[in-house]
Amino acid sequence: MGAVLACGPGAALSHRSAAALHDLCADNRSVIDVTVSCRTVRPRPGILPHTADLVERDLTAVDSVPVTSLARTLLDLSAVTDVTGLRRAYERAEQLRVLDLTYVDEVLKRNKHSRGYASLRALAAEHRSFPVTRSELERRMARVCEDASLPPPIANATVDLPGGPIEVDFLWPAQRLVVETDGFETHGTRAAFERDRRRDQRLMAAGYRVVRFTWRQVVRDAKGTGRAIERLLAAASLPTPAP
Repeated sequence: MGAVLACGPGAALSHRSAAALHDLCADNRSVIDVTVSCRTVRPRPGILPHTADLVERDLTAVDSVPVTSLARTLLDLSAVTDVTGLRRAYERAEQLRVLDLTYVDEVLKRNKHSRGYASLRALAAEHRSFPVTRSELERRMARVCEDASLPPPIANATVDLPGGPIEVDFLWPAQRLVVETDGFETHGTRAAFERDRRRDQRLMAAGYRVVRFTWRQVVRDAKGTGRAIERLLAAASLPTPAP
């Protein structure tokens, strides 16, 4: 707050400092980023000033501190960090359920000449291509499939079975392959373990192959997981040998 007030009316925390305040990433630098609207700011110790033509929607407040909006913060962050850092901040915003893609598009449209435009635009387009999923683990599995150039699955698909439908994480209908992602927070109880096995049995009885992947497999061995699914799809596509 002191840094913002020192820069005068209309100033706002921005760039990496704003990203830290929005809880998108850590910022342990000794300087604080502050943006003012297109005017010269007298240098002050500990403050890194920036200038930009900010509109009202580019500004908000977090803990009463004036700060650039989340979408504007991502744009500014993309100009001062690498692609990996930007991706982590973007995915953190998704995880917190505070990412408004409509406003990200609006910010990009108004700032086509910004240094961070190309990086943020590419990242937003990449995430838009993922199927809609309900969890971080499912989203990561969707990326595994895309990176492995697999046929796109249906995410959160409903499979009609005798006794009632079942919703599965990922389905390849032609190969009758179901892939489930097992995160401990939703599958780590005895009741969930029993429920999952009953679901698997019903699916297999109807002719589906069910394969489960853990968080560690999806996150720590993404390439191995992609290869495993590729082999399963290939095996499912082979003709059934005659008796």
